[in-house]
Amino acid sequence: MAKLIVLALLASLACRILAGRWPWELLAISERSHAEIRARALLGVDRSARREAIIEAHRRLIAQVHPDRGGSNDAVHAANAARDLLLAQLERNKTE
Repeated sequence: MAKLIVLALLASLACRILAGRWPWELLAISERSHAEIRARALLGVDRSARREAIIEAHRRLIAQVHPDRGGSNDAVHAANAARDLLLAQLERNKTE
Protein backbone atom coordinates (compact mmCIF):
# COMPACT_ATOMS: atom_id res chain seq x y z
CA MET A 1 0.00 0.00 0.00
CA ALA A 2 2.85 2.37 0.82
CA LYS A 3 4.45 1.61 -2.53
CA LEU A 4 1.23 2.57 -4.29
CA ILE A 5 1.05 5.89 -2.45
CA VAL A 6 4.68 6.66 -3.25
CA LEU A 7 4.09 5.73 -6.90
CA ALA A 8 1.03 8.01 -7.09
CA LEU A 9 3.01 10.84 -5.51
CA LEU A 10 5.87 10.39 -7.97
CA ALA A 11 3.46 10.24 -10.89
CA SER A 12 1.82 13.48 -9.73
CA LEU A 13 5.18 15.20 -9.40
CA ALA A 14 6.24 13.97 -12.84
CA CYS A 15 3.02 15.30 -14.33
CA ARG A 16 3.61 18.67 -12.64
CA ILE A 17 7.17 18.86 -13.95
CA LEU A 18 6.38 17.71 -17.50
CA ALA A 19 3.03 19.42 -18.12
CA GLY A 20 3.32 22.32 -15.70
CA ARG A 21 0.04 21.35 -14.05
CA TRP A 22 -1.14 18.90 -11.44
CA PRO A 23 -3.09 15.88 -12.70
CA TRP A 24 -6.39 17.15 -11.24
CA GLU A 25 -5.88 20.45 -13.07
CA LEU A 26 -5.53 18.56 -16.35
CA LEU A 27 -8.82 16.77 -15.67
CA ALA A 28 -10.60 20.09 -15.07
CA ILE A 29 -9.27 21.41 -18.36
CA SER A 30 -10.61 18.39 -20.22
CA GLU A 31 -14.08 18.91 -18.70
CA ARG A 32 -13.97 22.51 -19.92
CA SER A 33 -12.99 21.38 -23.40
CA HIS A 34 -15.87 18.90 -23.48
CA ALA A 35 -18.26 21.75 -22.70
CA GLU A 36 -16.63 23.81 -25.44
CA ILE A 37 -17.00 20.97 -27.94
CA ARG A 38 -20.70 20.62 -27.07
CA ALA A 39 -21.19 24.39 -27.41
CA ARG A 40 -19.46 24.48 -30.80
CA ALA A 41 -21.57 21.56 -32.02
CA LEU A 42 -24.78 23.21 -30.83
CA LEU A 43 -24.00 26.48 -32.59
CA GLY A 44 -22.41 24.79 -35.60
CA VAL A 45 -19.12 26.71 -35.54
CA ASP A 46 -15.56 25.42 -35.75
CA ARG A 47 -12.56 26.10 -33.52
CA SER A 48 -11.34 29.00 -35.65
CA ALA A 49 -14.68 30.87 -35.48
CA ARG A 50 -14.40 34.53 -34.56
CA ARG A 51 -16.73 36.58 -32.38
CA GLU A 52 -18.91 37.66 -35.29
CA ALA A 53 -19.38 34.08 -36.52
CA ILE A 54 -20.36 32.89 -33.03
CA ILE A 55 -22.89 35.69 -32.62
CA GLU A 56 -24.36 35.07 -36.08
CA ALA A 57 -24.66 31.32 -35.40
CA HIS A 58 -26.36 32.13 -32.08
CA ARG A 59 -28.87 34.41 -33.84
CA ARG A 60 -29.69 31.70 -36.39
CA LEU A 61 -30.17 29.09 -33.66
CA ILE A 62 -32.34 31.39 -31.53
CA ALA A 63 -34.54 32.07 -34.56
CA GLN A 64 -35.14 28.32 -34.82
CA VAL A 65 -35.63 27.40 -31.15
CA HIS A 66 -37.40 30.50 -29.79
CA PRO A 67 -40.63 29.67 -27.89
CA ASP A 68 -42.63 31.98 -30.18
CA ARG A 69 -41.64 29.70 -33.08
CA GLY A 70 -42.41 26.41 -31.39
CA GLY A 71 -39.15 25.98 -29.50
CA SER A 72 -38.60 25.73 -25.77
CA ASN A 73 -37.12 27.89 -23.05
CA ASP A 74 -34.54 25.17 -22.35
CA ALA A 75 -33.28 25.32 -25.93
CA VAL A 76 -32.93 29.10 -25.70
CA HIS A 77 -31.04 28.80 -22.42
CA ALA A 78 -28.73 26.18 -23.94
CA ALA A 79 -28.05 28.43 -26.95
CA ASN A 80 -27.30 31.40 -24.70
CA ALA A 81 -25.01 29.32 -22.50
CA ALA A 82 -23.13 28.02 -25.55
CA ARG A 83 -22.67 31.56 -26.89
CA ASP A 84 -21.50 32.86 -23.52
CA LEU A 85 -19.04 29.99 -23.07
CA LEU A 86 -17.47 30.43 -26.51
CA LEU A 87 -17.23 34.22 -26.21
CA ALA A 88 -15.61 33.88 -22.78
CA GLN A 89 -13.18 31.35 -24.24
CA LEU A 90 -12.25 33.84 -26.97
CA GLU A 91 -11.61 36.53 -24.35
CA ARG A 92 -9.44 34.14 -22.31
CA ASN A 93 -7.41 33.22 -25.38
CA LYS A 94 -6.99 36.87 -26.28
CA THR A 95 -5.54 37.76 -22.87
CA GLU A 96 -3.17 34.74 -22.75
